[in-house]
Amino acid sequence: MARPKLTVDKRTITGRKVKTLRHEGLLPGNLYGQNIKSQALKLDYQDFLTIFKKTGESGLIDLAIGKTKSTQPVLVGDIQIDPVTDKILHVDFRQVDLTKKAQVTVPIELVGEAPGAEEGEGILIQPLSEVEVEALPEKLPDHLEADISSLKEINDAIRVTDLEVDKEIAILADKEEVVAKLEAPTEEEEEPAPVEEPTVIGEEAEEEDGAESEEGKEEESEGKPEEKSSEKEKPQKKAN
Repeated sequence: MARPKLTVDKRTITGRKVKTLRHEGLLPGNLYGQNIKSQALKLDYQDFLTIFKKTGESGLIDLAIGKTKSTQPVLVGDIQIDPVTDKILHVDFRQVDLTKKAQVTVPIELVGEAPGAEEGEGILIQPLSEVEVEALPEKLPDHLEADISSLKEINDAIRVTDLEVDKEIAILADKEEVVAKLEAPTEEEEEPAPVEEPTVIGEEAEEEDGAESEEGKEEESEGKPEEKSSEKEKPQKKAN
């Protein structure tokens, strides 16, 4: 299968001024590798996006600088992404030697169906979604697959050691690390019903009687001053 070709140009604009390149639809980048001097590059944003969707970080690209007809095999290295727009701001290309092994990170894709999850007995989780691998550049996979059809009971798991890869590929991760697992569903805790304080009939009656007696006392106290004032207003008889 022919490798995709990407044409780039040398870049003289550096620092904050690279914003002008992005406004023109260009993407700033760099080329680095063993035994070569790092070079500042610029390339068409859409051209790179189209190729990168096919190759990812593990697919080889034939890079051509300027008008030269010669190309060099590279892998996509670090990519800087705008956290707000998700647009690529900068890309690094790593020149590789096809006779020497390279290390890249590839995604892990789950294939098949987990019977335990389908029957509702458990919940399927994937703690490990990517892993670093090592192989000759032309043997690097674009992804690894994890068959989850064996996950039938709670705590059944697929580990790194269960991943099937070609002999030319080495997985650089702990063999016992869990890739996918069937976990027990979490039970939702029910909120306790509000506790109502019991009403004691006897106490309620006593409170009502007490209230009535207090009201009666108030009425009596209000009436007594009126009676006293009326007695004072009565004319006294003169002594003959």
